[in-house]
Amino acid sequence: MDKITIVQAILCGIVYWLAVGNLPFVGLWSLQRPLVCGMITGLILGDPVQGAVIGGTINLVYLGFMSAGGSMPADMGLAGVLGTAYAIVGGLDAETALALAVPIGILGTIVWAGRMTFDSFFVHIADNYIEKGEYNKIWRANVLFPQIMCFCMTAIPCALAAYFGSAYIQGILDMLSGKVLTIFQIIGGLMPALGIAITLQYIFKGESKVFLFVGFLLSVYSGLPLLTLGIIALLAAVVYVQITSQMEGKAVTANGAAIDDEDDEEDD
Repeated sequence: MDKITIVQAILCGIVYWLAVGNLPFVGLWSLQRPLVCGMITGLILGDPVQGAVIGGTINLVYLGFMSAGGSMPADMGLAGVLGTAYAIVGGLDAETALALAVPIGILGTIVWAGRMTFDSFFVHIADNYIEKGEYNKIWRANVLFPQIMCFCMTAIPCALAAYFGSAYIQGILDMLSGKVLTIFQIIGGLMPALGIAITLQYIFKGESKVFLFVGFLLSVYSGLPLLTLGIIALLAAVVYVQITSQMEGKAVTANGAAIDDEDDEEDD
């Protein structure tokens, strides 16, 4: 593919807006994942399979992604959309696309910080509606105005970046010939290892680490299909939660009884 059309660029921008706009049923747990938005971007550009492959590769970096306390360490939606778009247009392999997508995702944190900053103004607009008793207008400050601003801050820049940026990708890669391009490919190949390392950091906390080894042994030596392994994992999680809940309940009851005994001794 030589170039992205204006319509395709606009559609890519809309995908990014839907991915990060916090709308119902789309966003962080679905469309924002690079695997999903990469596949949709590939569909827009006429190659959904390659889009899914590239998006899945980019997704490996964000396996341990967490947005704690409203922080945004990286914008994986922007990385998935633009990374996939540039890869398909430029004819890049997955490793090189990944090396390009990661800095794009870091750059996307500027969009998140800007949204959170300007969204604070809409809170005061909602307060004014409440003071005036115009309760039927609160949805404008909660939904309408923030989404209009979000669209302007996400869809438009992403569409422009997809349309104009893709034209220069192949030229840049032609300049980065030989060893420099090889370095980019090596970096892209190491990025999934970073994502797996971040994921293991969270897995190896608390009592859940044993399930990692149990799941690994089952998947390697049992020969069971993935669906069966998923059902076993679900049942094991349910049993684990039930047992821990009962143990916590008994501990609370024992502590309460001990406190009552101490109060009785003090009364005596």
